[in-house]
Amino acid sequence: MSHNTIGNNIKTLRKKNRMTQEQMAKKLYLKRQTLSNYEIGKRVPDIYELVKIADLFDISLDELVGHSRK
Repeated sequence: MSHNTIGNNIKTLRKKNRMTQEQMAKKLYLKRQTLSNYEIGKRVPDIYELVKIADLFDISLDELVGHSRK
């Protein structure tokens, strides 16, 4: 799992749910720039932020981070 995978997944989920970065950041109590940094892979959300994001979109952490069983 790479930073880019997580960031791409966050961005895809945000767009799929028709949210702007500002709207999503407010729901997560983050700055818009922090969310932007997650999406471009400049920063990685900590486990607490990952849980909040997964809960927001009603998905598992595995789905969010791009982990699949083989």
